[in-house]
Amino acid sequence: MDALLAALVALMALAAAMAAVLSTLSKAAIFAILAIAPCVYRYRKKIYVIVKTLPRDLKFLWRYANAMIRTAIYARNNCSVAELFTKRALKQPDAPCFFVVDDRTWTFREMAEKSNQVARVMQEMGLKRGDVVCIFMPNCAEYVYMWLGMAKLGVVSALINSNLRHKPLLHCIQVAKAKAIIYSDCLVGAVADINADLSADIKQFQLYGDCAPGVTDMRSEMEKQSPDYPNVVDKPQYNDTLLYIYTSGTTGMPKAAVMKNSKYLIVVVATVHMLGLKSSDRMYNPLPLYHLAGGLVGTAAALVDGIPSVLRSKFSASNYWSDCIKYECTVSQYIGEMCRYLLAQPSKPTDTQHGVRIMVGNGMRPAIWQQIVDRFKVPQINEIYGATEGNANIINVDNTVGAVGFLPKLVPTRLHPIALVKIDELGNVIRGPDGYCIRCQPNEPGMFIGLISQRNAARAYHGYVDKSASNKKVETDVFSKGDAAFVSGDILVADDYGYLFFRDRTGDTYKWKGENVATAEVEDALGPVLDRRDCVVYGVSIPQTEGRAGMAAIADPERTLDLSKLAAHLDHSLPSFARPLFLRLTKDIEITSTFKLKKLQYQKEGVDPDVIKDPLYFRSGAGFVPINTPLFNDISNGKVKL
Repeated sequence: MDALLAALVALMALAAAMAAVLSTLSKAAIFAILAIAPCVYRYRKKIYVIVKTLPRDLKFLWRYANAMIRTAIYARNNCSVAELFTKRALKQPDAPCFFVVDDRTWTFREMAEKSNQVARVMQEMGLKRGDVVCIFMPNCAEYVYMWLGMAKLGVVSALINSNLRHKPLLHCIQVAKAKAIIYSDCLVGAVADINADLSADIKQFQLYGDCAPGVTDMRSEMEKQSPDYPNVVDKPQYNDTLLYIYTSGTTGMPKAAVMKNSKYLIVVVATVHMLGLKSSDRMYNPLPLYHLAGGLVGTAAALVDGIPSVLRSKFSASNYWSDCIKYECTVSQYIGEMCRYLLAQPSKPTDTQHGVRIMVGNGMRPAIWQQIVDRFKVPQINEIYGATEGNANIINVDNTVGAVGFLPKLVPTRLHPIALVKIDELGNVIRGPDGYCIRCQPNEPGMFIGLISQRNAARAYHGYVDKSASNKKVETDVFSKGDAAFVSGDILVADDYGYLFFRDRTGDTYKWKGENVATAEVEDALGPVLDRRDCVVYGVSIPQTEGRAGMAAIADPERTLDLSKLAAHLDHSLPSFARPLFLRLTKDIEITSTFKLKKLQYQKEGVDPDVIKDPLYFRSGAGFVPINTPLFNDISNGKVKL
């Protein structure tokens, strides 16, 4: 009774206050309030979401506006990367540009002079704007000044993965139609293996070491040249191609993506402004320089804005934080599975003694995101999502766990240059009765696309050197007649607040028991019980069975994985249709050089014990049983029910 009485008193007081307020308002004001009230009530959820996301959206729009202003200036002045670097080198010649771990520091003056000598060597060879030279080297400052020297002439540098050998290496050189190749002494053997298949017209340059007959000593040739800027008649332009950057080749031969000066400069302004970098920052870059993350995000701010980078020849989980401490880094990069490797290291004081305020990268799994924050005390995680060849790149600016970006609620949906559209089980876009693509609603997974505008550097699509491959990534008449969009091949989902979360790649989703299974979700569910073991999940075809059955390949070299515990965990964590029916225990899981787990070969090999020498298991009842040939035959003949 006391509570009821108190509530009545409060209600009466509120009514009195409302009456007092209304008495001071004119009839017109009261009428306006009453007219607006139903609208406010009707759209209360949308209003709440806009208010809730307002700080995030304002922060993003301010940074985006600054980035686009710089981009417009670069476009108007027809700037090139080489030109902007040269201006930076003249402005602060003795400032550090790159620190190479366990080696030396390179100033802007040294980088400028070395790149000038490279340009002069290539001029003497007769190379001109638009020609292509392959660079095949491990991580080092020389790698950067090689392509920078080419850029001063307008010569395109094809950045080849230093881990490639034999047919993939030959393919990358041939598809680029290269006039020359520059390689380090440590990669002489790799080039020698394909020499018989290389065109005799391709000039070979070797940096350091003794050269074989017919190979030019690059260092010796550079020493003959003046360190002054070369005389260039046909100067490189803003829209000229700067680099070829190859895809990782997880599903076939690598493809050469076209990177123009314009897109490189988009990466510069996005890195600096969207991360909120300062001139006092220093970036730790242990990533390969032949890919976008390490080669552009990890070096662009240094070359154009003077924010130095610390280069490491190869990622080392045990030295990651000690490097950051030694070189006073405030920003560090990650990619793929690197963060899991960091967590697998024994705890030590260096975990929190660093000064890193931002970690930036892509591929951090939501399951370990908070663990990284809690253990290493990094205040800001900026997850980036995008494709090297694409035009749709997004970033998480406010530390929302698991998000790879967002759609600003302040901007009407129809004005977003990116969107999620409905697709069928094969990954093909679904069109409505009007013939156009259908936008996904919140919490509805869909294909991530980027609308193309060749007049806007941030939305332009340049694709691959192979134009037929480029065209396969484009969908036309998307939301209106004549428009076009880059199709990422990735499935994302947006929540009610516009945050975007990666779900899967279209090729990594399979159907089982009439349900779509996202392999990334299954891999995340397996994580807690695998104790940081590598794992890939995929669908395998079984005779006389529709769809694909789930299978997990798990790195378990010591055979210590508790299969009973794993089965119980799967039952608790996943619906029945998503639980893997088959297991393959391997010594290790093959990964790409950018720490992406490969699974295509596992998919091809399937589950045949006569083909696969690794231990195989089948889910039977409450646990897993070993697969032998008789059991496999029974499964294939339908005698064992799946």
